Amino acid sequence: MDGTIINFRRGRHTVSGDQMVVRVDGVDSVEAASKLVGKKVVYNTGKKAISGEVKSSHGNKGALRVAFETGMPGQAIGKKVKIN
Repeated sequence: MDGTIINFRRGRHTVSGDQMVVRVDGVDSVEAASKLVGKKVVYNTGKKAISGEVKSSHGNKGALRVAFETGMPGQAIGKKVKIN
């Protein structure tokens, strides 16, 4: 299953460098997104693969909150990830 990184998880004054918001094609509700909690996510930079885990849903339209093992580069926004 493929997803797209939308943005960092952020608030008004803070940005979480290791957590990203991911949109998955075909997932458009909180109920469908909650079924993916616990799945592994892999972002491939070309040189190495950064892995993470789906922690929870984000918002009401089925986006996912993914915690990665390390800080993510800003160039990752808009790129594809694999969800296993």
